[in-house]
Amino acid sequence: MKPTLPLLLAIALAAPMGAFAADAHDHGKAAPHKLELNAGKKWSTDDALRQGMTTIHASVSQTLPAAHSGKAKASDYDAFGQTVSAQIAYIVENCKLDPKADAQLHIIVADMSEGMEIAQGKQGDKKRASGVVKVAQAVNAYGKYFDHAGWKAIQMPH
Repeated sequence: MKPTLPLLLAIALAAPMGAFAADAHDHGKAAPHKLELNAGKKWSTDDALRQGMTTIHASVSQTLPAAHSGKAKASDYDAFGQTVSAQIAYIVENCKLDPKADAQLHIIVADMSEGMEIAQGKQGDKKRASGVVKVAQAVNAYGKYFDHAGWKAIQMPH
């Protein structure tokens, strides 16, 4: 039986990242705390990761301008959070990465999960835009550290 999304997110935010999705990826040690390249090269990706990250990228690209200008509504943030949440669950459930690449991905997933929760208003409505920014930063980190053909960084405000 696979864990539910709320359980996965709770684990992602509370536990050492090496324990995240432990039934699929029990690596026996905690993940590193900072992103690193694979001997100077980007980490390999799989189809599920590329698909999920492409969808998250599109959602950030759509929501970030409205969030930055103060024009995003609660429903925009809620829809953004639902999209990110669903894609994180898809990525985790279908992950087939090498354990070292997986450990690096957990750092990005944790940042996206935290940003998603902020965007959903779990730290107050005034902080919701900062959640979108946090997800955007994680998405850009993914592009810097993972090999995803055609990936373009999201232009950050300021």
